[in-house]
Amino acid sequence: MASDTLTTAQRSDAEISGLDALEIAGREKETSRAARVWAATWPKLAALALTITVWQATVWTGWKEQWALAPPGQVFADLADYVFSAALWDGLATTGRRAALGFAAALVIGLALGLAVARVKVLRAALGSMITALQTMPSIAWFPLAILLFGLTEQAIFFVVVLGAAPSIANGVIYGVDYVPPLLLRAGRNLGARRLNLYRYVIAPAALPAIVAGLKQGWAFAWRSLMAGELLVVIATRTSIGAQLTYARELNEAPRLMAIMIVILVLGLVVDSLFGAADKAIRRRWGVLDPAGQ
Repeated sequence: MASDTLTTAQRSDAEISGLDALEIAGREKETSRAARVWAATWPKLAALALTITVWQATVWTGWKEQWALAPPGQVFADLADYVFSAALWDGLATTGRRAALGFAAALVIGLALGLAVARVKVLRAALGSMITALQTMPSIAWFPLAILLFGLTEQAIFFVVVLGAAPSIANGVIYGVDYVPPLLLRAGRNLGARRLNLYRYVIAPAALPAIVAGLKQGWAFAWRSLMAGELLVVIATRTSIGAQLTYARELNEAPRLMAIMIVILVLGLVVDSLFGAADKAIRRRWGVLDPAGQ
């Protein structure tokens, strides 16, 4: 009887110690999460500090006059004024609208074209290499044709943004569909999935990681095409980020020019982080994201 009582006490102690271990593990997990955030943040801060240091050191060397290469202090002071000015937000409104419309059109065209080429052998033979060739063609090379066709108008910018982004999106769809395991397709057909249902329930979820990668690359091409277009096609009645960059260069306003470049860089980083979050969510849903590496 005494031994039974002792055994019960030992079990209770083991359960309590097990709960304590879980609590300690939870605390360690919280600590490690903060450590992971810091581990992901400090390299970016160090890179930023190094960039500013090299920038300031280059200014001190006198390699270029300050009207051409402004020091960091002047640029960040002008950036603070620029952020709270109406010029920035008016320019962002125009540039953002152009980016959204162009990327939306490229998304529709790229998805439709990619699905068609991936599933129809004749289209793959006819257009597969052409899509890759269009993707590798610099967007700036399309502007002479765009200006001949549409003049110095919004349509010229829209034309080049779509041509810059759609091939990358289409290639992402093609590669995603190509890497869908045949076993999944056979299983879907055996379960009754046909035509649109096969795409909806089998092909699209399996190809989603590659499609998101194609969308991310397509956005990068669209953004670069848009910035090039706004530098070349300046519409006097509509301010934009690219047009303001052109005006700053023509007026030799180095602090404002570099402040606008910082805004363009930050916008690119924000959109890239959104695509990164979408990619992480997909990998987490698929169970291929290491919890320790989040």
